[in-house]
Amino acid sequence: MPCALVHYHELALKGGNRKFFIQRMVQHLRNSLRHHNGIQVDSLPGRVKVSFQDGTPWTAIEDGIRHTFGVVNYSLAYSLPIDYGNPDLQPLCKAIEAQLPTQSFHTFRVTTKRADKRFPHTSVEVNREVGAYLHEITGKPVQLHKPDLTIFIEIVDHTTYFSLNRQQGPGGLPTGMSGKVVCLLSGGIDSPVAAYRMMKRGCKVTFVHFHGRPYLSRASEEKVRDLAKHLTRYQLYSRLFLIPFGEIQRQIVLDSPAPIRVVLYRRMMMRIADHIAEKEQAWGLVTGDSLGQVASQTAENIQVVSEIPKLPILRPLIGMDKIEITNESQQIGTFDTSIEPDQDCCTLFVPPHPNTKCRSHDICKAEEGLAIQEMVEAGLKNAELVEFSC
Repeated sequence: MPCALVHYHELALKGGNRKFFIQRMVQHLRNSLRHHNGIQVDSLPGRVKVSFQDGTPWTAIEDGIRHTFGVVNYSLAYSLPIDYGNPDLQPLCKAIEAQLPTQSFHTFRVTTKRADKRFPHTSVEVNREVGAYLHEITGKPVQLHKPDLTIFIEIVDHTTYFSLNRQQGPGGLPTGMSGKVVCLLSGGIDSPVAAYRMMKRGCKVTFVHFHGRPYLSRASEEKVRDLAKHLTRYQLYSRLFLIPFGEIQRQIVLDSPAPIRVVLYRRMMMRIADHIAEKEQAWGLVTGDSLGQVASQTAENIQVVSEIPKLPILRPLIGMDKIEITNESQQIGTFDTSIEPDQDCCTLFVPPHPNTKCRSHDICKAEEGLAIQEMVEAGLKNAELVEFSC
């Protein structure tokens, strides 16, 4: 009978809290697959079993599993009962033989794990007997180092599972284990990767996007909607706040020196995001900052921007370069959307020579001439909330 076997790694190291972490991952799998009939998710020793009805497309089951944080690898597996009093391996050998035509290979190996040590055969003995049988009926040689095909056998609670293809999962911690954070999502390459990295560490992410309307088009908003929708596959439900920032930028331009405008923009964004985070009961803010990448992300300007929010600012990409961030963006599937041309607020009213080493004293002096509270209230009042579910 087919099923999916899901393995975890980091969760097993949580000591007395391990059961709670595993239960959260199991519940996420159930929620992710709830639209399919006959789905049952059970925790087994050291692994999780996803049972589904015959006829349910494996691709649909796989899609839910590979977007679940905590899963380190998974496989389509087949199970058959086994009698410890009469541990005949022939039924197992024949069941594996029946599945071999679906695989193309020249060499193979057998790898067995006994979660239940009451089974009388050792793992080595199972490997040897099953391997000898398959070699005899296929004529293919056993290759222990980098074989074309690895047959995984797992013996758990009077049941033998075997699989012929194991896939990598995202790893990390189950969604929600680390509380809620608010991520400033720009629509570029960096911030979606930052959001993904915080999701992977168990955070539930709420998104905030600052757009340039009424002076720019809706292009950046549409991109951000697509990015938020894509990332929602990992946490099943998301909230996106769209903040009109064009008029706020215009007021800053009229009443402040050009070289420091970028930092003033960023500080204003932090004020608004901090208010949203408080309402969302989030414990931190997330940005896609990478040290030294642009003018607002120099060490001096990061320090000045960090003075504003009450909550901690998390910068998961701070030590990564653009190539590393781009590679991860491609891996998680946000890159193609991020590089679509658009007009966001970062391109609006940008000075030709921004100051890369702003001083707190100068910034605070410039802000004395700005209607800070009115700007924050206007941004919050005109915010648009979009919700996504997967």
